[in-house]
Amino acid sequence: MATSSELKSRMSGIRETKKVTDAMYMISSVKMRRAKCDMLETHPYFTALKKEITELLRFIPETQNKYFQSKPEHKGARHGLLLVTSDKGLAGGYNQNAIKMAEEFVDQSPNTLLFIVGEYGRTHFANRNVPYDTNFEFSAAIASMWEARRICLYILEFFNTGRVDDISIIYSDPEAGNGSECQLQCLLPLARSSFRPEEGVSEKASKEDWNTKEFYPDPNTVLDCIVPSYLAGYIYSSLIDSYFDEQEARMSAMSVAGKNAEDMIKQLKVEYNRVRQAKITREMVEIASGARALKKKRQMLQSEGHRLEQPNQ
Repeated sequence: MATSSELKSRMSGIRETKKVTDAMYMISSVKMRRAKCDMLETHPYFTALKKEITELLRFIPETQNKYFQSKPEHKGARHGLLLVTSDKGLAGGYNQNAIKMAEEFVDQSPNTLLFIVGEYGRTHFANRNVPYDTNFEFSAAIASMWEARRICLYILEFFNTGRVDDISIIYSDPEAGNGSECQLQCLLPLARSSFRPEEGVSEKASKEDWNTKEFYPDPNTVLDCIVPSYLAGYIYSSLIDSYFDEQEARMSAMSVAGKNAEDMIKQLKVEYNRVRQAKITREMVEIASGARALKKKRQMLQSEGHRLEQPNQ
């Protein structure tokens, strides 16, 4: 059984740990609010790019654009997978959910090249000797559009040179469900079905539409230029969504850790009071026993003295 000093030391350590978890909770809440603002500002940009591509496709009904080829289904297809994780742990199931989905993807498609955002994911796969692109080193800290463009250009080089036949992305979407809901989406090639015009608008441009639009040098070339911007916007939106979900997961984890610390302190207080009470009781028993012993000894001494005095009388 622990002593009172050991229990006090343990309670002190848990209180210090709780201060850290509370501080991390506050920091994550500030980061989450910032990420939410960025997320709300990102979606209109992404929506506008998608609308422009939808409009372009109306003028190219039978496009042979490399970004809109059908996804290869044969066994020898080379896949690229962009995985978004965090730089640090202590975020509940945020990283584990994304990594588990990536591992399932790699198991089903062994010929996969991993591009990992975030130190946590890179460390995980390095420890398990799973190959990934070691030159792809991007942080999961709150993203900028510049960073998203760099990521986009890097993975586009693999697609344009034929080193991969398709590229998918795994990220966390806070709007898809409650907490750390992972999404697996195909980035390239793009599906034409994902770019449907609004209701009431024809999918094929009419002669009147051609008279109101002018593409230089042609719609297909314009499409080649705008698709990378669309992909960069999609990646940027994914990074922001994942960062938001990471902070939300970390807040939840730190809140649970704080509550557990409080419960542990309460239990330790009960145990400390029990040990302290037992110590006090033991000391009281020792004092009472000592007092009885002294009283008995005094009585014995008095009785002995009385017997010694009687012969003299």
